[in-house]
Amino acid sequence: MMKQIRFTILSLVAALLVSCGTTSTVPITGRKRTLMVSDEQVLSLSNQQYKQYMQSAKPSANATQTAMVKRVGQRLANAVVSYLKANGQAAEVAQYQWEFNLVQDQQVNAFCMPGGKIVVYEGLLPVTGDETSLAIVLGHEIAHAVAKHSAEQMSTAIKQQYGAQALGVLMAGAGASDGLQQVAGTVFGLGAKGASAKYSRDHESEADHLGIIFAAMAGYDPDAAVSFWQRMSQATGGGSTSWLSTHPSDATRIRQIQGWLPEARKYYKGASAGVSSTKGMKTIHISSKTNKKKK
Repeated sequence: MMKQIRFTILSLVAALLVSCGTTSTVPITGRKRTLMVSDEQVLSLSNQQYKQYMQSAKPSANATQTAMVKRVGQRLANAVVSYLKANGQAAEVAQYQWEFNLVQDQQVNAFCMPGGKIVVYEGLLPVTGDETSLAIVLGHEIAHAVAKHSAEQMSTAIKQQYGAQALGVLMAGAGASDGLQQVAGTVFGLGAKGASAKYSRDHESEADHLGIIFAAMAGYDPDAAVSFWQRMSQATGGGSTSWLSTHPSDATRIRQIQGWLPEARKYYKGASAGVSSTKGMKTIHISSKTNKKKK
């Protein structure tokens, strides 16, 4: 009898957890996701931890490289926002405040916080080598934000860690809930010595998929992704960095990317009418106000 009562209670808790979530669809991939935290909650916690991180981080002293990271990042963000707005998903990016920073750290690393806060470490740039490969990385990071992977990871953590208490955690709100703060700290993984969002391998694969498409939308050749990830594998000894620890294996990643390239090329060809070449660089003109031909 006690086992039956316990099973009934657990079933009711599970039903409550599911019913209080909201189901939405990831752009382009069409994957369904159930989120138990709102955009407001996630962004509030994300901004808190991001500010704390940036207070201890040292911005790069290389003005040229910093400008490149900001330029490529904003170009990608503009392309993604334009696509989402054109496809009836303006609400998905309504609260985004894109920010791209280069910091003094020789780790081969980059990370993204919800809402569009992206940090690149200087140690990554020798591996990217050019703007197109940098766009592959930034496309991957932007994909984490667009797909709301942090919110999904937080939702999973709430269900796993708090069970019946999850409803109370959610109702308490981001600012007052120690429980939600703890979940966010676990998911975002920010600390004084470094940062890396802790995503699952499925999320990393989805970010690879979306990332090459986002790069293509912005006028960068998605085929560069294969050679970049091959260089990344060599540079990191097959995935020894924290950023790659939960990613698919190198062979799996490259095989998956090769499978997605035909889809990504369609977006690249579609952008070709707005792309002009100057000194070997390609520039897509999405908005006359935000994207100008580079000389």
